[in-house]
Amino acid sequence: YASAKGAIESLSRSLAKEEGAGGIRVNCVAPGYIDTPIHQVSTAQQIQQYLDATPMARAGTAHECVGVYLFLACESLSSFITGQTIGVNGGMHLM
Repeated sequence: YASAKGAIESLSRSLAKEEGAGGIRVNCVAPGYIDTPIHQVSTAQQIQQYLDATPMARAGTAHECVGVYLFLACESLSSFITGQTIGVNGGMHLM
């Protein structure tokens, strides 16, 4: 999972560099622990580990991710943003 996530981030940066002159923006969103049905297979201990690793000490929601996607999709708001990875992760990377 971590390797695939890193590859997507690297691919996004490479594509942004290649396509930027043509006005094509490439970014990626890297959610942290988001409370979705995929986590129904997680044990209580696994969930607690995610929460303990998150400074905000809670799971995010899909609704909290939507704003980032809408912002990136809005040309007038994000026209000079490319090659970025935007984390929606409750500060998880700060640990």
